[in-house]
Amino acid sequence: MGHTTLVEPTAPVVRVTGFHKRYGKIQAVRGIDLEMNRGEIYGLIGPDGAGKSSLMKVLAGVLTFDAGVVEVFGQKIDSERSAEKVKGRLGLMPQGLGLNLYPELSVQENIDFFARLRLVPEKELSQRKQRLLEMTRLDRFRDRPMKQLSGGMKQKLGLICSLIHEPELVILDEPTTGVDPVSRRDFWGILAELLREQGMTALVSTAYLDEADRFHRVSLLHEGQVLAKGRPDEIRALVPGTLVSLHAEPQLEALSLLNARYPQVLARGTEITVFVEQADRQAALHEVENALQGLQVDNQDAAAPELEDVFIALLRRRGMNNREQSEAAKKTVPKPASRPAKDVLAIEADQLVRDFGDFRAVDRVSFRVPQGEIFGLLGANGAGKTTVIKMLTGIIRPNAGAGRVAGADMLQAGKAIKERIGYMSQAFSLYQDLTVLENIHLYAGIYGLNRAETTTRTDWIIEMAGLAGFESALSASLPMGIRQRLALGCALVHRPQVLFLDEPTSGVDPVGRRRLWETIFRLSREDGVTILVTTHYMSEAEHCDHLALMFAGRVVADASPSEMKRQVETEAGRLLELETGQPLQALQALVQNGFPGAAVYGKNIHLLSPNPEADAAQIKIILSAAGIGLVSAVPRPLSMEDVFVYRVMALEQLQRQEDGKVTS
Repeated sequence: MGHTTLVEPTAPVVRVTGFHKRYGKIQAVRGIDLEMNRGEIYGLIGPDGAGKSSLMKVLAGVLTFDAGVVEVFGQKIDSERSAEKVKGRLGLMPQGLGLNLYPELSVQENIDFFARLRLVPEKELSQRKQRLLEMTRLDRFRDRPMKQLSGGMKQKLGLICSLIHEPELVILDEPTTGVDPVSRRDFWGILAELLREQGMTALVSTAYLDEADRFHRVSLLHEGQVLAKGRPDEIRALVPGTLVSLHAEPQLEALSLLNARYPQVLARGTEITVFVEQADRQAALHEVENALQGLQVDNQDAAAPELEDVFIALLRRRGMNNREQSEAAKKTVPKPASRPAKDVLAIEADQLVRDFGDFRAVDRVSFRVPQGEIFGLLGANGAGKTTVIKMLTGIIRPNAGAGRVAGADMLQAGKAIKERIGYMSQAFSLYQDLTVLENIHLYAGIYGLNRAETTTRTDWIIEMAGLAGFESALSASLPMGIRQRLALGCALVHRPQVLFLDEPTSGVDPVGRRRLWETIFRLSREDGVTILVTTHYMSEAEHCDHLALMFAGRVVADASPSEMKRQVETEAGRLLELETGQPLQALQALVQNGFPGAAVYGKNIHLLSPNPEADAAQIKIILSAAGIGLVSAVPRPLSMEDVFVYRVMALEQLQRQEDGKVTS
C-alpha cells in the first residue's frame, strides 16, 4: 500500500523556527520552534486558542504567517507557489466533526470523491477503500449518507478521505474532540497501524492531555507559546512529585485544609487528589496525612502525576493561570430558594421512550437521582443522552413514560419545572453579540427576577465565574473556559434546585475544567443543588457520585464509578499494562494468540486479565516466539475509560451477533 518517500531518513519532515501568526491585533502564535522526524506521531497538545490550528494550516499551505521559517520535506513554505509543490504529499483533516466531508453524499461517495480529487488510480482505489473501510468498521455503512453518521463515524470517514491517496505526511486537527472513548480508541489504533504499514508521518493536535502517551513526542502549547516539548516521560520529569488520592470525612473540611497547603487539590466525587511536588511516594503520603490530622482518612494511595497535573504546574510556575486561581471559586455560593430535604428525589425518569420517525432514540430509560447528588449520564455519540435531558427539561415530549424533576411532573408542570431547573446546553447557549452583563441581565429578566435580585445575582455570578474585568466584553470574544462559566452562571441566576449540564467542558482547557468542576462540586456539597451532567471526558466521570451508562437508547449500567470498576474487574479481570519496544507487532501477535481484547495505549498495550501472573507468563512466551521482547507486565488500576470501552465494545459485539442472526 505504501510508496517511496523522497525525504532523506535523517532529514526532518517538518522544521519550524520562530513561527509567529497574528490575526489583526491578536498575537495568536508567538515564536514556536518544532521539528518532526519521518515515521513519527507528533502531538500538539493544548486548549482552544493555543495556536495549534494556525500552525497546522500553515504547514498544509492554506494559511499565511507573519514571521519565522517553515519547511516541509525540505521545501520552504513562503508562498502559494512553494506550498503547491508539497500539497500532493500531504493529507489534511480540519477541526470539527466531518467538516471536510459532504453531508448528502454516502460514505462510499465521499471516499470516491476525495480519491478522484487526489488522482488515485481506479485499480488501486478499490483495494485501498476496502482495507480502510474494514479497519474503521464502516464497511456495512457504505451507503449511509454522511449526515446520518455519529460523531465518531464521521471522524473515521474523515480519516479515510485524508489517507486515501497515501500521503507521506498527514495533518489531523483535533480528530478525537467530541467523540466517545470507543471511537477515540478505534481512531488511534487505526492511525498507528496505517503509519506502521505505510511509513508515513503524522502531526496530530488534541485538547485531551490523557492522549499524550499515544505520541512519540509532543509540544504542550498555551496562548501561542510552547510550555514544554519532548517525549511524554521527559515532560513529566520537569515537575517531579507524587499524586496522592484519599477519602476523608468531613470532605469539605479536608479540602479546606489541603487547599491552604497545596496549590493543586481536586475533589472527584467522594475522592480527593493532591499533587505534592518534589516528594516521593512515602514522603507525600506522610505530608498529606499530617495535614489532615484529626480527620477520618482512608483509602490513601500514591501514584505518578498525570500529565494534566504537570501542565497546570508548568502554567503556575510561569504565572499564566493566576486568573483561574481566583479565590472566588472557593467561596460558598448562596443557598437555592426552598431547598428540599436531602432524602428527596430530585430527578425521576420512569420508562422514558422517544422516537424520531422509525428511529428509537430513547428506549425505556429509568433512573433516580437524590437531591444534592452529582449524576453522570455517559454514552457514545448517538446513545440518547441529550434526548433524555430534553425530555426531562420539557423541551421535547416523550412518546411514552413519565418523570419528575424538582418535585414537579415533567408532563404537566412545564412552567414549574422551568422555574426550578437550570439548563446549560451542549452548544454555547448565550447571545454572542451581547456583553457579559447583558447576557446575565437577559436571563434574570427571563426568570422574572426584580431589580434588587438581579443586582445581587449578577454580583455573585461575576465573582463565581471569575468574570471581573470582562463585564463589558462581548461573549463571543471570551476564551472558551470563561464563556462556559458565564453560561453556567446564567443557568444559575434564579437559584435552581436542579442543574442540567450537557457536555459543559467540551473544548475547555484543563485549568478551566478544574475551575468549573470545583464550582459544580461546591454547588452540590454546600447547597444541595442536584446536577445531571453528560461528558465525553472519562476522567470527569470520576467527579460524579453516580453514573448511568447509555447504549443504543438504553441504560445498560447504573452504579457509582468505584462500583462500575469493581464489576468489570469481577467479570473480566484486572488491567494489565505491557511494555515492549514493538507495540504494534506485539499487538498483532497477541490478538492472533488468544488476547482479542488487547489494545495499543501509547507505547504500551492494555488488556484485561482474570489471572495477571499466568497471563503475563503466557504473553512472554507468545512475544518471544514472535521475536519481540517483553520489558514489563504490570497490573494497573482501571480507569473509567477502560470501563466504558469494555462495556460498549461487549454490547456492540452482542448487537453484531444479533444483527447477523436476523440477516441469516
